[in-house]
Amino acid sequence: MLQGYGSTILDGAWLTLLLALTSMAVAICLGLLGAAFRLSPVRWLAALGDTYATVIRGIPDLVLILLIFYGGQDMVNRIAPMVGYDDYIDINPFVAGVFTMGFIFGAYLSETFRGAFMAIPKGQAEAGAAYGMSGMKVFFRILVPQMIRFAIPGFTNNWLVLTKATALISVVGLQDMMFKAKSAADATREPFTFYLAVAGLYLVLTSVSLLALRFLEKRYSVGAKVADL
Repeated sequence: MLQGYGSTILDGAWLTLLLALTSMAVAICLGLLGAAFRLSPVRWLAALGDTYATVIRGIPDLVLILLIFYGGQDMVNRIAPMVGYDDYIDINPFVAGVFTMGFIFGAYLSETFRGAFMAIPKGQAEAGAAYGMSGMKVFFRILVPQMIRFAIPGFTNNWLVLTKATALISVVGLQDMMFKAKSAADATREPFTFYLAVAGLYLVLTSVSLLALRFLEKRYSVGAKVADL
């Protein structure tokens, strides 16, 4: 299968999926934090959240990946001697990819979550406060569960884009399925075969994800539809 490179590309596909899932976990955390900042009544927190979302969404993903990976590695190796560590530090491409993609898509999710939070009636938070709940409890116990229903459509789009954007991490040496396909294409001089196979794998991954997230959206909408009636 694929001239003996099939299993190698499938190994790369597993790494791609792991990268996407881990990056999305980081992005969700940063997205919630960014949304909380942007909705905060404290002006400097709101300004910080808006700056994060605006700047990151305004720079191409590839530029940010190269900037964070190479710039971050250079900065770490400049700081290390100051604390007594003289050996060169080589940042793991997978770790760099996870935090870079998470950082980028955290900005996009902050906008998704912000809009979802704004769709929740203000009386929900006021009722929680009236019961004596702290701001954190109101946020995580009342607002976040209701926000999920409104956020799923935007989240779905971000997940699909993030999954496809993982291919960019191959430029910093991560041996994902894009990297493996390029190596196979260079060795056999049949780029169309291997890139077509990778395109098919990405399509399968995004299609399965879309079906799962649509099912999740329907589950979260059941009670809301009944309540609206």
